[in-house]
Order: sequence, then structure tokens, then C-alpha cells
Amino acid sequence: MFYTRSFFAMALANFLILASFSTFFLFPLFILKHGGNDIDIGVFMGVFTLASVVCRPWISEMIDRIGRKKSYTVGSLKMSVVPLAYLFFQGDLSDFYFPLLCIRIVHGMGFAICLTAAFTYIADLVPAGRLNEGLGIFGVSGIVGTAIGPATAELVIERFGFQTLFVAACVMATLALLVHLPLAETAAHGFRRSTPSFFAVLKDRKMALIAILSVLFGFGLAASNGFVSPFASERQIVFVSLYYIAFSISAVLTRFLGGRLADRLGEDRILPYAMILTGIGLASLVFLSGSLILIVAGILGGCGQGFLYPGLSALAVRDGPSAIRGKIMGIFTGSVDAGVFAGSIILGFIGQWAGFQTLFLFAGAALLAAFVLFRCGGFNDSQG
Repeated sequence: MFYTRSFFAMALANFLILASFSTFFLFPLFILKHGGNDIDIGVFMGVFTLASVVCRPWISEMIDRIGRKKSYTVGSLKMSVVPLAYLFFQGDLSDFYFPLLCIRIVHGMGFAICLTAAFTYIADLVPAGRLNEGLGIFGVSGIVGTAIGPATAELVIERFGFQTLFVAACVMATLALLVHLPLAETAAHGFRRSTPSFFAVLKDRKMALIAILSVLFGFGLAASNGFVSPFASERQIVFVSLYYIAFSISAVLTRFLGGRLADRLGEDRILPYAMILTGIGLASLVFLSGSLILIVAGILGGCGQGFLYPGLSALAVRDGPSAIRGKIMGIFTGSVDAGVFAGSIILGFIGQWAGFQTLFLFAGAALLAAFVLFRCGGFNDSQG
């Protein structure tokens, strides 16, 4: 049974890290308050994700070399200390532009370490026959944390200001650090012998295909995370949060109810339908005219995401050697982040040039392209 104290302790730590991370979804307000503009917002938010992607090869090597828990300790220390650095930025943005950029880079690296190390730790704990279930249930902690973080940030900023927000982000990450410290390292850790490099693992045909699929998945996430709200506002829909509520509930229920189904049937049978569901959910926003479409799109997208994230990660690590599991998980999580980063930029240009309807049609097409690639990729039944 993998539902042990270690599993739940790491899930709690993951919840706290994601809550700390997602309080910075409101960081654009800080930038505007200090004289920044939309371009500055794009730079400071984008460099966080870019840093987390670029440093993945080093992070993945570290996780395999020194262990999952020790790596998580490094990441959570960064996530604890870095928010306090924001306290020193006062005055006009131009006065501290470059130092703030450096802090955002270090912050992004810390988050990438925590995310990759945590999922690798859980992949070590979960038996191969229940990977979808285990990774999916663990991921719920992140979904809940990501939902609570912005809500907490909004209340804190309104009542106490940004200084208190940064302290709160520090406190949450510090609690995550303390929660995980008593945990034992997993059996598969600290590999001293020579192992393939990150890029050597990426050159493997299976991993290369999973990386491309993950990028396309991240591309779709960029559409749902960044562009639903402005499109709904343009259509004068008041309760934009209906989409995110429906998305989150659907994703959580899918992980609780569908994990064992995915393990029983195999990723090769579940993932294509998940890609289609996600693509249809995004494309359906082309017809956005009221709350009903928002809810339906959220349900479809959440259901697809509920299968896709754990399914792709399970497919990646299944049958892979423990000695390179950190690199495998780094390729998966890094590819998703790369898709989110690229999607935010590309879809932003598409929306500016051709409008939101074309944007969501393009995002939906990316998931359908993933479906075609998966079918043509020659994945065998993952259950053997």
C-alpha cells in the first residue's frame, strides 16, 4: 500500500509549495504598483517559467545524484528564502529592474526543483501497476494549493499589502520545508555510478515523443490559464470563475475516480480520449456567449487534464530505470512548462492578430495534433 505517512507528508508539502507559488499569480499587481506596464509583466512572469525550464537538465541530474528528498530540501529552502527578498524592492520599478529579474530567476529554479523532486519521490513510492492513481491523487494537492494561493493573496493584499503577502509566501514554503524533513529518502536514490545525461535520455524515441506531447499539453494549459478570463470579460460574462471552478472540480474527480481505470486499461487507451476531451474543451470556447459554455468547457478541460497529467507522467516513468527517474520526470515536467511558456507568447500574438476565437481554435488544434502524434507514435500497451 503506497498511501503511507511519507505519501501524505509529501502531498502536504506539495500543497504548501504550490500555495506559496500561486500567491504570485497576483504579482503583476505589484509590478503595476511600482510603475511597470504590460510588457514588464510579461517579462517578469515569463522569466520565472523560462528559468524553471532552462535549469531542468541540471535539476534532473541533481535529483538522481544526491536523492529526491535532499533535492526537495534545496528547492524548498529557495522557496522559503526568496519571497523575503521581494521585501527590499521599494520605489520605482526602474530602480530595481535587474535585481528583481535575478530574484525571479532564482525563484523559478526553486519551484522547478520542488516540483520535479516531489513527483520523482512519489513515483519511487508508487508501484508500477498503480502509477496513474498514485501520481493523480498526489497531484490533487497541487491543484488545491494552486486554487487557494491566489484567493489568499487577494485577501492579504487588500487588507495588509504586498509586504505581508511576501511574508505569507515565505511561511507557507517554510512549513513545506519542515513537513518533509522527517521523511526518509526513497530506496532509489543517490546513484553514484555513471548514468546517461539528461539530453541522452531525451534522445530516446519514447522520451522524445512524450516531450513533444507534453509541450502540446502545456500549450493548451497556457490557453486555459491565461486567456479564458480576458475573453470572458470581452464577452461581458460576469462570473468568469465558473470556468475555473468547473475545471478544478472535474480534474479532481477524474483523478480520484479515473486513476485506477487508467491503470487497468493502460495509458495507450486512456490518453487519446483525454487529448480529444481537452482539445474539444478548448475549441468549444469559440462559441462562448454565456456561462453555460464556460461551465461545459471547464468540465471537459478539467476531465482531460485529470487524465493527461498523471497519464503522461506515468507513461514516461513506466519501465524506466530508477537511476534516471529524476531525468525522466524532469523531461516531462520541463516540457509541460516549456509548452506553457511558448503557448503564452504564441497564443498572445494570435489573439492580438486574429482574436480570441482563433486563439482557442488554435489551442484546441494543438491537442488534436497531440492525439494524431500519439496514434502515429507507436506506443504499445503500457500495461504489457
